[in-house]
Amino acid sequence: MKVWNLRCGNHHVFEGWFATEADYVQQQQGGWLQCPVCGSSDVCKGLSAPRLQGKSNQKPAAPAATDEAASRQVAAGLDHQEQQWQQAQAQWLHMARRVMAQAENVGERFADEARRIHEGETPERPIRGKATLEETKELLQDGIAVVPLPDLGYDSLQ
Repeated sequence: MKVWNLRCGNHHVFEGWFATEADYVQQQQGGWLQCPVCGSSDVCKGLSAPRLQGKSNQKPAAPAATDEAASRQVAAGLDHQEQQWQQAQAQWLHMARRVMAQAENVGERFADEARRIHEGETPERPIRGKATLEETKELLQDGIAVVPLPDLGYDSLQ
């Protein structure tokens, strides 16, 4: 199994797992790789520390000095701005996972359901879903607190 840090054109960094180098190339050239944050298919390999997988019945060996040196070299190669991007992305993904885990997905009924909750017609609870820009503006103008998030297109983040 090959594990690489991938990066989209918007500087979002995420991990990709591939059986072989050829699988990565095929998926990358076919446009099958997408950023989990913004959905961009402009994805390429970033800097990755080496990772070796031993036999499943073998105890893991202590990290080799070369692995540590390579890790330090990779870490030193990441500039401050990239580290900030990675921290912000990690925080955003943590928040997005919590929203998806704790909020009921009401889909296209989001604006109507948010209004019903605000007006006391239905019990208050965390919800998530889709709303048009116009619906979102109307909710905000009516004093209904909503937080627009990018459409992730699926119900779980890896």
